[in-house]
Amino acid sequence: QVQLVESGGGLVQPGGSLRLSCAGSGFPFSSYAMSWYRQAPGKERELVAAITTTGDDTNYADSIKGRFTIPRDNAKNTVYLQMNSLKPEDTAVYYCNAVGRREGTIIARYWGKGTQVTVSS
Repeated sequence: QVQLVESGGGLVQPGGSLRLSCAGSGFPFSSYAMSWYRQAPGKERELVAAITTTGDDTNYADSIKGRFTIPRDNAKNTVYLQMNSLKPEDTAVYYCNAVGRREGTIIARYWGKGTQVTVSS
């Protein structure tokens, strides 16, 4: 059974840091690109950060560039989202996503259930 389990969410003050983790199982983790999305109330889900299968390339949303990073550890089947200098507008449910491709075509896509991040004083 494929699973993506997020952890590490919670309440943090503006300017603080938080590290989210996403543990994958039931699929070849190292062959899947990984990403984090977020969704705030009344807003559409948006891509926050993405990383290639080997970690040789990353993409970040402009709104978080320079503040967040998305490392992965294939030996642990885990991808992280390190969030620094957090702002109230970062408040959202954060979702882990895994994508498998063959010659550019998506053949599988999995989602975690999400973890709440609240930035407030």
